[in-house]
Amino acid sequence: MTALERLGLTALHRLEPETAHKAALMALRAGLTPLPGLVTSERLRCTVAGLSLANPVGLAAGFDKNAQALSPLSRAGFGFVEVGAVTPRPQPGNPRPRLFRLAEDRAVINRFGFNNEGMEAVAQRLANRPRNAVIGLNLGANKDSADRAEDFARVLAHCGRHLDFATVNVSSPNTEKLRDLQGAEALAQLLRGVMEARDGLPRPIPVFLKIAPDLSDGELSEIADVARASGLSGIIATNTTLDRDGLHGPHAQEKGGLSGAPLFKKSTRVLARLSQLTAGEMPLIGVGGVGSAEQAYEKIRAGASAVQLYSALVYEGLSLVERIARGLDGLLERDGFANVADAVGTGRDEWI
Repeated sequence: MTALERLGLTALHRLEPETAHKAALMALRAGLTPLPGLVTSERLRCTVAGLSLANPVGLAAGFDKNAQALSPLSRAGFGFVEVGAVTPRPQPGNPRPRLFRLAEDRAVINRFGFNNEGMEAVAQRLANRPRNAVIGLNLGANKDSADRAEDFARVLAHCGRHLDFATVNVSSPNTEKLRDLQGAEALAQLLRGVMEARDGLPRPIPVFLKIAPDLSDGELSEIADVARASGLSGIIATNTTLDRDGLHGPHAQEKGGLSGAPLFKKSTRVLARLSQLTAGEMPLIGVGGVGSAEQAYEKIRAGASAVQLYSALVYEGLSLVERIARGLDGLLERDGFANVADAVGTGRDEWI
Protein backbone atom coordinates (compact mmCIF):
# COMPACT_ATOMS: atom_id res chain seq x y z
CA MET A 1 0.00 0.00 0.00
CA THR A 2 1.39 3.40 -0.97
CA ALA A 3 1.52 6.36 1.39
CA LEU A 4 -1.10 8.11 -0.75
CA GLU A 5 -3.49 5.16 -0.53
CA ARG A 6 -2.96 4.95 3.22
CA LEU A 7 -3.77 8.66 3.51
CA GLY A 8 -6.92 8.18 1.43
CA LEU A 9 -8.10 5.29 3.60
CA THR A 10 -7.48 7.32 6.74
CA ALA A 11 -9.62 10.12 5.33
CA LEU A 12 -12.40 7.72 4.34
CA HIS A 13 -12.45 6.15 7.79
CA ARG A 14 -13.18 9.55 9.31
CA LEU A 15 -16.46 9.57 7.40
CA GLU A 16 -19.65 7.71 8.27
CA PRO A 17 -19.25 4.28 6.58
CA GLU A 18 -21.96 4.60 3.93
CA THR A 19 -20.80 8.12 3.06
CA ALA A 20 -17.25 6.80 2.79
CA HIS A 21 -18.46 4.05 0.47
CA LYS A 22 -20.07 6.60 -1.85
CA ALA A 23 -16.92 8.76 -1.74
CA ALA A 24 -14.77 5.77 -2.69
CA LEU A 25 -16.98 5.07 -5.70
CA MET A 26 -16.83 8.72 -6.74
CA ALA A 27 -13.03 8.74 -6.48
CA LEU A 28 -12.85 5.60 -8.58
CA ARG A 29 -15.10 7.04 -11.27
CA ALA A 30 -13.17 10.32 -11.26
CA GLY A 31 -9.89 8.55 -11.96
CA LEU A 32 -8.34 9.46 -8.60
CA THR A 33 -7.41 5.87 -7.77
CA PRO A 34 -4.29 4.29 -9.38
CA LEU A 35 -5.25 1.12 -11.24
CA PRO A 36 -2.83 -1.66 -12.27
CA GLY A 37 -4.76 -2.89 -15.31
CA LEU A 38 -4.67 -6.55 -16.27
CA VAL A 39 -2.99 -8.83 -13.71
CA THR A 40 -2.34 -12.28 -15.13
CA SER A 41 0.12 -15.10 -15.79
CA GLU A 42 0.08 -18.64 -17.17
CA ARG A 43 -0.53 -19.89 -13.63
CA LEU A 44 -3.37 -17.47 -12.93
CA ARG A 45 -5.30 -17.77 -16.19
CA CYS A 46 -8.21 -20.15 -15.76
CA THR A 47 -11.66 -21.12 -17.01
CA VAL A 48 -14.56 -21.24 -14.53
CA ALA A 49 -17.99 -22.39 -15.76
CA GLY A 50 -16.96 -21.44 -19.27
CA LEU A 51 -15.71 -17.98 -18.24
CA SER A 52 -12.14 -17.23 -19.34
CA LEU A 53 -10.52 -15.35 -16.45
CA ALA A 54 -7.20 -13.51 -16.47
CA ASN A 55 -6.92 -14.43 -12.79
CA PRO A 56 -9.24 -16.08 -10.25
CA VAL A 57 -9.62 -13.03 -7.96
CA GLY A 58 -13.03 -11.35 -8.31
CA LEU A 59 -14.98 -8.50 -6.77
CA ALA A 60 -17.98 -9.65 -4.76
CA ALA A 61 -21.40 -8.05 -5.14
CA GLY A 62 -22.24 -5.08 -2.95
CA PHE A 63 -19.41 -2.68 -3.71
CA ASP A 64 -20.89 -1.38 -6.98
CA LYS A 65 -24.59 -2.01 -6.46
CA ASN A 66 -25.76 0.06 -9.44
CA ALA A 67 -23.01 -0.70 -11.99
CA GLN A 68 -21.69 2.86 -11.83
CA ALA A 69 -17.95 2.10 -11.94
CA LEU A 70 -17.65 -0.72 -14.46
CA SER A 71 -14.84 0.83 -16.46
CA PRO A 72 -12.42 1.57 -13.61
CA LEU A 73 -13.24 -1.70 -11.84
CA SER A 74 -12.37 -3.58 -15.02
CA ARG A 75 -8.87 -2.06 -14.75
CA ALA A 76 -8.41 -2.63 -11.01
CA GLY A 77 -6.74 -6.04 -11.33
CA PHE A 78 -9.81 -8.23 -10.84
CA GLY A 79 -10.27 -11.32 -12.97
CA PHE A 80 -14.03 -10.77 -12.84
CA VAL A 81 -16.44 -8.24 -11.34
CA GLU A 82 -19.90 -8.83 -9.87
CA VAL A 83 -22.25 -5.86 -9.44
CA GLY A 84 -25.62 -5.58 -7.71
CA ALA A 85 -27.72 -6.87 -6.10
CA VAL A 86 -30.40 -5.49 -8.42
CA THR A 87 -34.16 -5.84 -8.06
CA PRO A 88 -36.91 -5.29 -10.66
CA ARG A 89 -38.03 -2.00 -9.14
CA PRO A 90 -35.86 0.62 -7.41
CA GLN A 91 -35.95 0.44 -3.63
CA PRO A 92 -34.34 2.51 -0.88
CA GLY A 93 -33.40 -0.39 1.39
CA ASN A 94 -33.43 -0.25 5.16
CA PRO A 95 -33.16 2.97 7.22
CA ARG A 96 -29.73 4.43 7.94
CA PRO A 97 -27.42 3.85 9.68
CA ARG A 98 -27.08 0.42 8.07
CA LEU A 99 -23.33 -0.03 7.60
CA PHE A 100 -20.87 -0.44 10.47
CA ARG A 101 -17.09 -0.91 10.61
CA LEU A 102 -15.62 -3.27 13.20
CA ALA A 103 -12.02 -2.13 12.81
CA GLU A 104 -10.62 -4.27 15.62
CA ASP A 105 -12.03 -7.37 13.95
CA ARG A 106 -11.31 -6.24 10.35
CA ALA A 107 -15.00 -6.78 9.72
CA VAL A 108 -18.15 -5.04 8.50
CA ILE A 109 -21.82 -5.41 9.41
CA ASN A 110 -24.41 -4.25 6.90
CA ARG A 111 -28.18 -4.32 6.75
CA PHE A 112 -28.68 -2.46 3.48
CA GLY A 113 -31.69 -4.48 2.34
CA PHE A 114 -31.06 -4.53 -1.43
CA ASN A 115 -30.98 -0.76 -1.87
CA ASN A 116 -30.56 -0.14 -5.61
CA GLU A 117 -31.83 1.88 -8.56
CA GLY A 118 -33.67 -1.03 -10.19
CA MET A 119 -33.09 -3.12 -13.29
CA GLU A 120 -34.01 -0.42 -15.82
CA ALA A 121 -31.26 1.97 -14.72
CA VAL A 122 -28.69 -0.77 -14.24
CA ALA A 123 -29.39 -2.35 -17.63
CA GLN A 124 -28.66 0.97 -19.34
CA ARG A 125 -25.24 1.11 -17.70
CA LEU A 126 -24.50 -2.53 -18.44
CA ALA A 127 -25.28 -1.91 -22.10
CA ASN A 128 -22.25 0.41 -22.19
CA ARG A 129 -19.97 -1.89 -20.20
CA PRO A 130 -16.32 -2.48 -21.12
CA ARG A 131 -16.11 -5.51 -23.40
CA ASN A 132 -12.66 -6.65 -22.28
CA ALA A 133 -13.85 -7.60 -18.79
CA VAL A 134 -15.88 -10.43 -17.24
CA ILE A 135 -18.89 -8.82 -15.58
CA GLY A 136 -21.76 -10.46 -13.72
CA LEU A 137 -24.88 -9.35 -11.91
CA ASN A 138 -26.24 -10.35 -8.51
CA LEU A 139 -29.99 -10.88 -8.86
CA GLY A 140 -32.31 -9.78 -6.06
CA ALA A 141 -35.99 -9.53 -5.19
CA ASN A 142 -38.04 -6.55 -4.09
CA LYS A 143 -38.94 -6.54 -0.41
CA ASP A 144 -42.64 -5.96 -1.13
CA SER A 145 -42.87 -8.27 -4.13
CA ALA A 146 -45.90 -10.54 -4.43
CA ASP A 147 -43.67 -13.19 -6.04
CA ARG A 148 -40.03 -12.92 -5.02
CA ALA A 149 -39.06 -16.05 -6.94
CA GLU A 150 -40.28 -14.45 -10.17
CA ASP A 151 -38.26 -11.28 -9.46
CA PHE A 152 -34.96 -13.10 -9.97
CA ALA A 153 -36.03 -14.32 -13.41
CA ARG A 154 -37.33 -10.86 -14.36
CA VAL A 155 -34.02 -9.17 -13.59
CA LEU A 156 -32.08 -11.81 -15.53
CA ALA A 157 -34.41 -11.57 -18.53
CA HIS A 158 -34.04 -7.80 -18.58
CA CYS A 159 -30.30 -7.48 -17.98
CA GLY A 160 -28.93 -10.82 -19.14
CA ARG A 161 -27.97 -9.84 -22.69
CA HIS A 162 -25.33 -7.49 -21.23
CA LEU A 163 -23.81 -10.00 -18.79
CA ASP A 164 -21.16 -12.70 -18.70
CA PHE A 165 -22.74 -14.41 -15.68
CA ALA A 166 -25.49 -13.98 -13.10
CA THR A 167 -25.86 -14.91 -9.44
CA VAL A 168 -29.08 -15.85 -7.67
CA ASN A 169 -28.91 -14.25 -4.23
CA VAL A 170 -31.29 -15.95 -1.80
CA SER A 171 -28.82 -15.72 1.08
CA SER A 172 -28.88 -12.09 2.15
CA PRO A 173 -30.03 -11.83 5.78
CA ASN A 174 -31.27 -8.27 5.29
CA THR A 175 -34.54 -8.93 3.44
CA GLU A 176 -37.08 -10.61 5.70
CA LYS A 177 -37.70 -14.29 4.91
CA LEU A 178 -35.47 -14.20 1.81
CA ARG A 179 -33.32 -17.03 3.18
CA ASP A 180 -36.46 -19.19 3.31
CA LEU A 181 -35.96 -19.55 -0.46
CA GLN A 182 -32.89 -21.70 0.24
CA GLY A 183 -35.20 -24.60 1.20
CA ALA A 184 -35.08 -27.44 -1.35
CA GLU A 185 -38.62 -27.15 -2.73
CA ALA A 186 -38.73 -23.34 -2.88
CA LEU A 187 -35.22 -23.18 -4.33
CA ALA A 188 -35.97 -25.73 -7.05
CA GLN A 189 -39.04 -23.77 -8.13
CA LEU A 190 -37.16 -20.46 -8.12
CA LEU A 191 -34.28 -21.89 -10.15
CA ARG A 192 -36.63 -23.35 -12.77
CA GLY A 193 -37.85 -19.83 -13.52
CA VAL A 194 -34.32 -18.39 -13.55
CA MET A 195 -33.00 -21.09 -15.88
CA GLU A 196 -35.94 -20.59 -18.24
CA ALA A 197 -35.07 -16.88 -18.35
CA ARG A 198 -31.42 -17.77 -18.96
CA ASP A 199 -32.33 -20.10 -21.82
CA GLY A 200 -34.34 -17.31 -23.42
CA LEU A 201 -31.34 -14.97 -23.66
CA PRO A 202 -29.63 -14.34 -27.01
CA ARG A 203 -26.50 -15.87 -25.46
CA PRO A 204 -27.09 -18.19 -22.49
CA ILE A 205 -24.72 -17.36 -19.63
CA PRO A 206 -23.51 -19.20 -16.51
CA VAL A 207 -25.80 -18.88 -13.49
CA PHE A 208 -24.46 -19.27 -9.95
CA LEU A 209 -26.24 -19.63 -6.63
CA LYS A 210 -24.96 -17.70 -3.60
CA ILE A 211 -25.62 -19.42 -0.29
CA ALA A 212 -25.45 -18.48 3.38
CA PRO A 213 -22.72 -19.74 5.73
CA ASP A 214 -25.25 -20.53 8.45
CA LEU A 215 -26.57 -23.76 6.91
CA SER A 216 -26.52 -27.22 8.44
CA ASP A 217 -24.89 -30.20 6.76
CA GLY A 218 -28.32 -31.48 5.79
CA GLU A 219 -29.28 -28.16 4.22
CA LEU A 220 -26.01 -28.03 2.29
CA SER A 221 -26.64 -31.52 0.96
CA GLU A 222 -30.13 -30.52 -0.21
CA ILE A 223 -28.77 -27.40 -1.91
CA ALA A 224 -26.08 -29.42 -3.69
CA ASP A 225 -28.74 -31.84 -4.98
CA VAL A 226 -31.00 -29.02 -6.18
CA ALA A 227 -28.08 -27.22 -7.82
CA ARG A 228 -27.13 -30.33 -9.79
CA ALA A 229 -30.71 -31.06 -10.82
CA SER A 230 -31.41 -27.48 -11.92
CA GLY A 231 -28.42 -27.22 -14.24
CA LEU A 232 -26.75 -24.43 -12.29
CA SER A 233 -23.23 -23.52 -13.39
CA GLY A 234 -21.82 -23.31 -9.86
CA ILE A 235 -22.22 -22.18 -6.26
CA ILE A 236 -20.81 -19.12 -4.50
CA ALA A 237 -19.96 -19.85 -0.86
CA THR A 238 -20.73 -17.76 1.07
CA ASN A 239 -22.72 -14.64 1.81
CA THR A 240 -22.56 -12.83 5.17
CA THR A 241 -23.27 -14.50 8.51
CA LEU A 242 -25.59 -13.81 11.43
CA ASP A 243 -22.98 -15.20 13.84
CA ARG A 244 -21.54 -12.70 16.32
CA ASP A 245 -19.13 -14.89 18.31
CA GLY A 246 -15.91 -13.25 19.41
CA LEU A 247 -16.55 -9.76 18.04
CA HIS A 248 -15.36 -6.54 19.66
CA GLY A 249 -16.32 -2.90 19.78
CA PRO A 250 -19.53 -0.88 20.08
CA HIS A 251 -21.11 -2.19 16.87
CA ALA A 252 -20.56 -5.90 17.48
CA GLN A 253 -24.25 -6.65 18.09
CA GLU A 254 -25.74 -4.55 15.31
CA LYS A 255 -28.32 -6.40 13.23
CA GLY A 256 -27.37 -7.43 9.71
CA GLY A 257 -24.85 -9.59 7.90
CA LEU A 258 -21.27 -9.85 9.15
CA SER A 259 -18.47 -9.98 6.58
CA GLY A 260 -14.71 -9.71 6.73
CA ALA A 261 -12.00 -11.56 8.63
CA PRO A 262 -14.22 -13.31 11.24
CA LEU A 263 -16.12 -15.06 8.43
CA PHE A 264 -13.07 -16.71 6.89
CA LYS A 265 -13.02 -20.02 8.76
CA LYS A 266 -16.78 -20.53 8.79
CA SER A 267 -17.21 -19.80 5.08
CA THR A 268 -14.20 -21.94 4.14
CA ARG A 269 -15.57 -24.93 6.05
CA VAL A 270 -18.86 -24.58 4.14
CA LEU A 271 -16.90 -24.31 0.90
CA ALA A 272 -14.91 -27.47 1.66
CA ARG A 273 -18.06 -29.38 2.60
CA LEU A 274 -19.72 -28.30 -0.65
CA SER A 275 -16.65 -29.38 -2.57
CA GLN A 276 -17.01 -32.79 -0.99
CA LEU A 277 -20.75 -32.97 -1.66
CA THR A 278 -20.47 -31.92 -5.31
CA ALA A 279 -17.35 -34.06 -5.92
CA GLY A 280 -15.97 -31.59 -8.43
CA GLU A 281 -19.09 -31.72 -10.61
CA MET A 282 -19.57 -27.94 -10.56
CA PRO A 283 -17.27 -24.98 -9.91
CA LEU A 284 -17.34 -23.27 -6.54
CA ILE A 285 -16.40 -19.66 -5.84
CA GLY A 286 -15.05 -18.96 -2.37
CA VAL A 287 -16.07 -15.76 -0.59
CA GLY A 288 -15.78 -14.64 3.00
CA GLY A 289 -12.86 -13.09 4.82
CA VAL A 290 -10.34 -13.13 1.97
CA GLY A 291 -7.76 -10.47 2.84
CA SER A 292 -4.44 -11.90 1.62
CA ALA A 293 -2.91 -14.11 -1.04
CA GLU A 294 -2.51 -16.84 1.56
CA GLN A 295 -6.23 -16.78 2.36
CA ALA A 296 -7.17 -16.81 -1.32
CA TYR A 297 -4.90 -19.83 -1.73
CA GLU A 298 -6.56 -21.56 1.24
CA LYS A 299 -9.98 -21.07 -0.36
CA ILE A 300 -8.71 -22.55 -3.61
CA ARG A 301 -7.14 -25.51 -1.85
CA ALA A 302 -10.41 -26.00 0.04
CA GLY A 303 -12.26 -26.39 -3.25
CA ALA A 304 -12.77 -22.97 -4.85
CA SER A 305 -12.04 -22.51 -8.55
CA ALA A 306 -12.03 -18.75 -7.95
CA VAL A 307 -12.45 -16.34 -5.04
CA GLN A 308 -14.14 -13.01 -4.39
CA LEU A 309 -13.45 -10.23 -1.91
CA TYR A 310 -14.96 -6.97 -0.78
CA SER A 311 -14.79 -6.17 2.95
CA ALA A 312 -10.98 -6.39 3.09
CA LEU A 313 -10.82 -3.47 0.63
CA VAL A 314 -12.26 -1.27 3.39
CA TYR A 315 -9.08 -1.79 5.41
CA GLU A 316 -6.46 -2.55 2.76
CA GLY A 317 -7.48 -0.42 -0.20
CA LEU A 318 -7.92 -1.35 -3.84
CA SER A 319 -4.23 -2.16 -4.27
CA LEU A 320 -4.99 -5.33 -2.30
CA VAL A 321 -6.38 -6.89 -5.49
CA GLU A 322 -3.04 -6.82 -7.30
CA ARG A 323 -1.19 -7.91 -4.16
CA ILE A 324 -3.44 -10.96 -3.79
CA ALA A 325 -3.23 -11.94 -7.46
CA ARG A 326 0.57 -11.62 -7.63
CA GLY A 327 0.98 -13.28 -4.24
CA LEU A 328 -1.22 -16.16 -5.34
CA ASP A 329 0.91 -16.59 -8.44
CA GLY A 330 3.97 -16.88 -6.20
CA LEU A 331 2.32 -19.44 -3.92
CA LEU A 332 1.32 -21.59 -6.87
CA GLU A 333 4.87 -21.46 -8.20
CA ARG A 334 6.30 -22.31 -4.77
CA ASP A 335 4.15 -25.44 -4.53
CA GLY A 336 4.81 -26.59 -8.07
CA PHE A 337 1.40 -25.94 -9.62
CA ALA A 338 1.48 -25.07 -13.32
CA ASN A 339 -1.99 -23.57 -13.11
CA VAL A 340 -4.42 -22.51 -10.39
CA ALA A 341 -6.86 -25.20 -11.54
CA ASP A 342 -4.37 -27.84 -10.46
CA ALA A 343 -4.52 -26.59 -6.85
CA VAL A 344 -8.31 -26.66 -6.50
CA GLY A 345 -9.38 -28.93 -3.66
CA THR A 346 -5.90 -30.19 -2.79
CA GLY A 347 -6.36 -29.10 0.85
CA ARG A 348 -10.07 -29.79 1.22
CA ASP A 349 -9.67 -32.53 3.82
CA GLU A 350 -7.96 -30.09 6.19
CA TRP A 351 -11.31 -28.27 6.57
CA ILE A 352 -13.75 -31.17 6.90
